[in-house]
Amino acid sequence: MGLTTITLSTYMILYSHRLYDSCVPLLGLFERRKPYREMALEQVPASARRVDVILFGMGRFGSNIARELASRGARVLGVDFDPQLVRHGHRGKVPIVYGDADDADFLASLPLLEARWLVSSMPLLSANLTLLHGLKHHDFRGRTAVTAHHDRDMPKLRDAGADVVLLPFVDAAKEAADVLLANVASEDLQPEREKSAQER
Repeated sequence: MGLTTITLSTYMILYSHRLYDSCVPLLGLFERRKPYREMALEQVPASARRVDVILFGMGRFGSNIARELASRGARVLGVDFDPQLVRHGHRGKVPIVYGDADDADFLASLPLLEARWLVSSMPLLSANLTLLHGLKHHDFRGRTAVTAHHDRDMPKLRDAGADVVLLPFVDAAKEAADVLLANVASEDLQPEREKSAQER
């Protein structure tokens, strides 16, 4: 068995170029039609190089944040791992590029020197911790805001360097309560207003 391995190895080393050329058509079957990860390093458009906010996660929550920021004059660059979302996202006002928060090389391709904020709408603790670690590695000087679904994750995210931790469910509940109580208060005052108007 050892002799067979040695013989085959020697043959493959000597004729590696011929073997490679004959295998190229077969290797093409295993390649992606669109190498999204490789394209990500080259796809950040020049127009998106001057940004105020880089936003990871362009799902429902992230895209709403991006639209709101853009409507207030902020220059936003969206990043998402879903190729379909990236493809459809180019129709909107906010440019979106394909990227992975775990990819250190991709982080280096972003305009980190320009951005004042890096925001993550991704709720996974592990993804946000990896992203914060990567930003620290690249010496990001801006501020960071990350998302958590549980307030128990807040201390870990703050220890990792997050300036702001967003709690969408808690924040939405508070806002809903404010709206409801404001309406209740105005309805309670309505009879008083009508009574004072009648007395006049």
